[in-house]
Amino acid sequence: MSVSGKTVVIAGATSAAGLAVAQSLIAGGARVIATGRSAERLAPLADAGTQTEIADATSLEAMTALAARLGPVDGVLPLVGGWRGGGGLAGQSDDDLAALLPAFAAVRATSRAFDAVLRASDAGRFAIVSSTAVARPLAGGANYASVKAASETWARAVAQGFTKAARDAGEPLRAASVVFRAKGALEPDLLARSVVRLWDSAANGLNDQIIDLAG
Repeated sequence: MSVSGKTVVIAGATSAAGLAVAQSLIAGGARVIATGRSAERLAPLADAGTQTEIADATSLEAMTALAARLGPVDGVLPLVGGWRGGGGLAGQSDDDLAALLPAFAAVRATSRAFDAVLRASDAGRFAIVSSTAVARPLAGGANYASVKAASETWARAVAQGFTKAARDAGEPLRAASVVFRAKGALEPDLLARSVVRLWDSAANGLNDQIIDLAG
């Protein structure tokens, strides 16, 4: 298998990581749909050859409408992110938590909206970007690590759902949900290479895996 010929959605794609992933997928022969809330911020992705869609990745309604418009999809990667931290445990403010929660909302919305189409694909892939902070949370990053832990839990539940659906249907597992863990600042090119490789492995060896992004 390879990513060539696959259709991949990058939801919340207007970061440097989103552009790097889109470029690598296109170079591998994939069709890429990139979403964001600003046409101006989506312009570099359009210039790179992606199909751009103005849509809120944190909205189940918007993602469900997008899924209905696109038809068959082979991969979904929510990339809504951000960092708030510092100040020890006492510095973990409600405002900072509120600013981080959209990342979790995007994981929930995209996975729910595209669940059926990913299961219908011959090689459906759902992937999120998390952090090694989940394994070693610090007081000054408790909000951040908590949101990432919640996102990982959700992605693992998606993996179980893929397994159960295949088993109930008496079919081989074709869809996989994985977690990428970055240490420190996310390296866009490293993430891009790792995303492209998701279609190099069969789903039964990939589903519910945590993949460390290490240089």
